[in-house]
Amino acid sequence: MTKPIQSFDVKGGPHLGRDHLPLLRAALKAAALDGFIIPHEDEYNNEYLPANAERLAWATGFTGSAGAAIVLTDKAAVFIDGRYTEQVKSQVDGDLFEYVDLIEPGPAGWLKANAPRGARIGYDPRLHAPDALARLEEGARAAGAELVSLDANPVDTAWQSRPAAPSAAVVPHPETFSGEDHASKRRRIGKDIASDGADAAVITSPPSIAWLFNVRGGDVACSPLPLASAILDRDGRATLFIDEAKLTAAARAHLGNEVSVRPESELGEALKSLSGKTVQVDPAGTSAWVFQQLEAGGARVQRKADPVLLPKACKNAVEIEGARQAHIRDGEALVRFLHWLDTEAQSGHVDEIEAALKLESFRTALPELKDLSFETISAAGPNGAFPHYRVNTASTLKLEPGSLYLVDSGGQYPDGTTDVTRTVPIGEPTAEMRRHFTLVLKGHIALSAIRFPAGTPGAALDVLARAPLWMAGLDYDHGTGHGVGSYLGVHEGPQRIAKAGNSIPLKPGMIVSNEPGYYQIGAYGIRIENLQVVTPAAAINGGDRAMLGFETLTMAPIHRGLIDTTLLTPDEMVWLDAYHAEVRGRVLPRLDGEAAAWLIRATEAFIGATP
Repeated sequence: MTKPIQSFDVKGGPHLGRDHLPLLRAALKAAALDGFIIPHEDEYNNEYLPANAERLAWATGFTGSAGAAIVLTDKAAVFIDGRYTEQVKSQVDGDLFEYVDLIEPGPAGWLKANAPRGARIGYDPRLHAPDALARLEEGARAAGAELVSLDANPVDTAWQSRPAAPSAAVVPHPETFSGEDHASKRRRIGKDIASDGADAAVITSPPSIAWLFNVRGGDVACSPLPLASAILDRDGRATLFIDEAKLTAAARAHLGNEVSVRPESELGEALKSLSGKTVQVDPAGTSAWVFQQLEAGGARVQRKADPVLLPKACKNAVEIEGARQAHIRDGEALVRFLHWLDTEAQSGHVDEIEAALKLESFRTALPELKDLSFETISAAGPNGAFPHYRVNTASTLKLEPGSLYLVDSGGQYPDGTTDVTRTVPIGEPTAEMRRHFTLVLKGHIALSAIRFPAGTPGAALDVLARAPLWMAGLDYDHGTGHGVGSYLGVHEGPQRIAKAGNSIPLKPGMIVSNEPGYYQIGAYGIRIENLQVVTPAAAINGGDRAMLGFETLTMAPIHRGLIDTTLLTPDEMVWLDAYHAEVRGRVLPRLDGEAAAWLIRATEAFIGATP
């Protein structure tokens, strides 16, 4: 590997806020504004952003994947959730920005308490979903302030040397990976739109676009997405709005005659032309600007979830088999890396960046790898206590003896997307480390082994992963499971497993993560993450309901040296031995030499082993 995929340069930091806040305030003054709201989201509601859309990072220095900021004439605030309470302190100047919880009071609550009466506070309607915008407007009204919709974003005006918009080529995604041609998908979704009484739907989510048209791109880091929007008619015909320079001859031929192609700049005109038609739009994921254009043109807006979300989440047989093969392949890279961690990396001289690059080298040795699925979380010692830590040249620590190392990583392959976390000891772990790790493992096993009735949402299962920790007075401040795409985004809805309510039932074919953890600030972090697919469960003797369960996809051993077997039940031991046997059976044929010998040792059965 001559050049790493992942960069470890310091992308954010307090200096950005100090340098850029005066420029932004000057732009606000020129526009006769008293403030401006900066969400993390871009025009497409992406989680991971192209460089030209990193407006929040430019203004504040904060590089997390969720957040917001509000800049007023004399004060400013940055909003973060529980994942980033420590990271924000190192990246955002506390003398310039107040740190505020993203959920409560959130931006709307902060506006209510801090916006000056009579203030004109701007927002870019392309960056806010209408539901979120309504809460902001309510907060501003309560303070006696006014929110002003802007045509020009003041951050873009103030941002000197702003990167160009991405322009990666669109690539057809063959049916051998998708399992269904895009004409069939369009007609199937079109029927759903018609059954809802609508004439068309506006689709602005890049993963939905990629899935619906069986295309992939490279406009977004770590996600093979083309930035585009579409209008899908009830008969399955569609108009795709995209930078046409991205479309090769092969891509145009793939789209066929039922898909019209127009420049992105013509989307507003097309939306206004839907006068008198009933148009379905997702109020949670589509920008307020889209609603404004439809309403200005006289369309009847039907607020409804993106019709692609649920069909995309329920993988077909081809996609599920692709996920299995991608995880076996990824397992080879993981085992080689875990072997390296257990040997060379025990020296105490390796740092987090070296470890991340080593793992990347094992993945890039696989010819099928297209990209990482996210920037690797390579966290030694106290850095592991930050669940979404991103190593850089300023933060990197050595993997020191007596510490824990947490690595959360994944790969993008044409047949599947992987996401896996393992925690390993460097040197001899303490009894406390082993106890906490085993409590996390017990929760992980409980969520993996559960059988549940059809119609059960993920929120109903979340407690299973937390119960062993709760009984010890412990917990973790992130969700337990998120959906994962098929060579798409590593975070996918609408399903999730978390404390927060989510009424979407888990359905066969959905892929979710299982990732309980424990984090001791200033000391270490522990997380065990596998991906698993929802499957129909075998009939249970005496049962009278259709049940579902999970098939584990991730193929990587769980470190034996951190397991306190005295805390495991016999059933948990059976699960662990069966999982390790499957890892050995699937991954060992891809290995040789020392890595193969290490895998055999790492997957030895606990039951029947000599104490």
